[in-house]
Amino acid sequence: MQKQARVVIIGGGVVGASILYHLSKLGCSDAIMLERSELTSGSTWHAAGGMHTINGDPNVAKLQQYTIELYKEIEELSGQDIGLHMTGGIMLAATHERFDWLKSVYAKGKYLGMDDLEIITPQRAHELMPLIDPEQFVGAMYDPIEGHVDPYGVTHAYAKAARKNGASYETHVMVEALSQSADGSWHVKTNKGTIIAENVVNAAGLWAREVGRMVGLELPVLAMEHMYLLTEDMPEVAEINASTGAEVLHAVDFDGEIYLRQERAGMLMGTYEKACKPWSETTTPWEFGHQLLEPDIDRIAPSLEVGFTHFPAFEKAGIKQIINGPFTFAPDGNPLVGPVKGMTNYWAACAVMAGFSQGGGVGLSLANWIVNGDPGFDVWAMDVSRFGDYASMQFTNARVRENYARRFSIRYPNEELQAARPLLTTPIYDKQKAAGAQFGAAYGLEIPLWYAPKNTSDVFSWRRSTDFDHVGAEARAVRESVGLSDISGFAKYRVSGSGAADWLDHILACRLPAVGRMVLAPMLKDDGKIIGDFSLSRLDDDSFLIIGSGIAESYHMRWFLAHLPDTGDVEINSLGLDLVGLTLAGPKSRDVLQSCVSVDISHDSMRFMAIKQIDIGMIPAIVGRVSYTGDLGYEIWVAPAYLNSLFDQLMTAGAAHDIRLFGSRALNALRLEKNYGSWGREYRPIYGPVETGLDAFVAYDKPAGFIGKSAALAERDSGGTMRLCSFVIEAKDADVIGDEPIAHNGTVVGWVTSGGYAHGAGKSMAQGYVPKNIADDDSGWSVELLGQILPAKRQKIPLFDANASRMRS
Repeated sequence: MQKQARVVIIGGGVVGASILYHLSKLGCSDAIMLERSELTSGSTWHAAGGMHTINGDPNVAKLQQYTIELYKEIEELSGQDIGLHMTGGIMLAATHERFDWLKSVYAKGKYLGMDDLEIITPQRAHELMPLIDPEQFVGAMYDPIEGHVDPYGVTHAYAKAARKNGASYETHVMVEALSQSADGSWHVKTNKGTIIAENVVNAAGLWAREVGRMVGLELPVLAMEHMYLLTEDMPEVAEINASTGAEVLHAVDFDGEIYLRQERAGMLMGTYEKACKPWSETTTPWEFGHQLLEPDIDRIAPSLEVGFTHFPAFEKAGIKQIINGPFTFAPDGNPLVGPVKGMTNYWAACAVMAGFSQGGGVGLSLANWIVNGDPGFDVWAMDVSRFGDYASMQFTNARVRENYARRFSIRYPNEELQAARPLLTTPIYDKQKAAGAQFGAAYGLEIPLWYAPKNTSDVFSWRRSTDFDHVGAEARAVRESVGLSDISGFAKYRVSGSGAADWLDHILACRLPAVGRMVLAPMLKDDGKIIGDFSLSRLDDDSFLIIGSGIAESYHMRWFLAHLPDTGDVEINSLGLDLVGLTLAGPKSRDVLQSCVSVDISHDSMRFMAIKQIDIGMIPAIVGRVSYTGDLGYEIWVAPAYLNSLFDQLMTAGAAHDIRLFGSRALNALRLEKNYGSWGREYRPIYGPVETGLDAFVAYDKPAGFIGKSAALAERDSGGTMRLCSFVIEAKDADVIGDEPIAHNGTVVGWVTSGGYAHGAGKSMAQGYVPKNIADDDSGWSVELLGQILPAKRQKIPLFDANASRMRS
């Protein structure tokens, strides 16, 4: 076995083998995959091998599409039969709510290039897949790019193709310990010697936690028991094969919580049952490998009963075998991929429960990341950094159970999941709750979404619901008088030291502010794409405060730490809930705040984008003259011990102006009518400054330069390819939420990034990306929503305060 390698991959399942192949394809043949037993041991070998392109996140869907398209390539290159069965598949809806969801999936497919998707009737579904009872369903969607593969064949095809490209793999090599030298190299200790590696990839599947613990890392991963049954030969299957000359189509019955496909002359039926069960909750035994778990048919009986009703032929089919094996999940069901924050060249590639749909895409993006420094795609939905330190073993256990049990359940756009909550709260949580706050959770923190009157709560729906009028009242209160909202969920970073200014000047694309001032601060990658958008405040010559997206705290901190100089003259700290805050916004906000302070905060004394340390009564606070509502407003930051008192003072002072609490849904409505974008929606690492409109805040002429400057200049000169645009939609009882297709003169040309109802302006709005050459066209636009084509109009200037006079007043 070799003694050195550029990359050591730990784990010989389908994910590890895919990474090895993609590294070798990029010319990184100095890579080795280590498997403690045989390839496919753990979860891969007993997987059902299903594959499909559909995913809730369109960027993951693109990678799944890539995975499926890759199979012929690796089969031909390796000479290994992968057992490819491209049967096509049907997704079935037994309720109108589920059919609405299928319509939204179908619409997404239009801008993803999935042109062969079809919305079909139950009768047509029965023609394509005669095992179903069409009377049980209201509609369906047909996808020709669906099928299954042989797990053994695919894994060995990846491995053999990688070996042909010069990479290597070893079986029966147990990794026993990992340590890192001062020079950053990894010492991978195995039962057959030690390998010195530049990079280590944790693709250990069921043992991902154990390999994480070797470096002091607790990954949010849990294995769940998963069962599927194999039937005896079924005459109905033989009849379909004979009459069509093809295999039975795949089918997913969401309301029955089951999926099925043909297996030899019978059928395979799998379930995601409500009565789910974790496996080996705290540690995974090293000796486990090609074993199966004891089946428990009682646990899946409710799903089987629905299956027998929806697919009558199963009721009289004999059961040949029940397979029960463990698969790993992250708390939200998506993989954990990418570099781990604070560790040099330690990479995660685990919790990939849909390995035969996602394995190729995971391998491609991680190999790109290792070799080229960037995944080459928007992989936020899979990024390991989307979870913070709050994601403990207990949190993971609760969330994974919930996610598994709900895998085939509808997640409505206004629905918040409840497991592992409340976890993190601010000091005013009880007061917010008493005021009727309906909470969501973001990065573990309870966030008020809206405030409900007594005995009122969310009714989950694809359409406008019980919150609509109340959110509208909150938004209008801000526009007409004054509102107060909790902004503690924003990420906060303190940067200090004699080298802080020079470092920030290099890592951010903006011009640094003077002391006592704020600026909007885009942060770019080497390729000139947006990796962050912040507000940057200069509190002193060598002291700065950065405010950014709360959900991206770990993501951005990883970038900051990776680019921190080793000179010791710059320090950055993520403040988390050690700094909390409120925003006071609306035309009366200055009057309310002025009544609480002894210093002059008039327009001339505290202009727009000023920041000061001010005592609010007896409370020391950092106050910025800015508001994401796009109105006159202030962001007020204090230590958590003061938040209760601050809240009380502002509410008391605001009573004379009918101050109203508002939540994040009202904030979304307010920022939409200002044409403001947000991180994770409009601003993502696949768009450049010109495309996003953030070029106005890029200092292209900074003498010292900044990360991504040359690429940003090239984009400025070319104009990029897309433009972020705002639209007014002729909606009736539902509003876009994101990922709907945008059409121009009937042709799909772009996609919605976010939307909603702008209550202040009384308009349904959307933001999204369209090609730059047609972005200025006023007419011809439409958006597809819940199966309806809705006319849209370009909204080039904000519906509220277009000249920013009120915001700057």
